[in-house]
This record gives sequence, structure tokens and C-alpha cells, in this order.
Amino acid sequence: MKQLVQTMVLALVDFPEEVEVTERREGEILVLTLTVHKQDMGKVIGKQGRTANAMRSVLYAGASHHQERIRLDIIE
Repeated sequence: MKQLVQTMVLALVDFPEEVEVTERREGEILVLTLTVHKQDMGKVIGKQGRTANAMRSVLYAGASHHQERIRLDIIE
């Protein structure tokens, strides 16, 4: 899942060297934390959050295939 997020985000950003995805567990939930450059936040989130929601939808679909719960946090 971490690699999936990284692949999707690298296609969007202008500063790929500053993309960082970390993975941790909170109980039964897999939490992915995405950190990008300040200028890339708008590209990653998209208008009205559409890009971020689309990435989350892809992640939810992949996680449900593995019967797992997942959360994507995007921070600056």
C-alpha cells in the first residue's frame, strides 16, 4: 500500500524528492502518512479534495481486497 501511494503521488508533484510515505498500525487500522512539499499540497489534494478522495478510494479498494482497514493522512 505504501508503494501504491508513492507511485500515485510521484506522478502529481513537482518536488518528488520531498515525497515521504510512512506506515504504522493503530490497532487494526493501517495508517499511511503522506508528507509533500508545501507547493505540492494543492496538487495532491486537488479541487475540493477530489484527488485526495480518489487516492483514498483506490486505497480502500485495495485494502478491502486484503480484508484490512486503512487511513491516509496528508500533512505538509
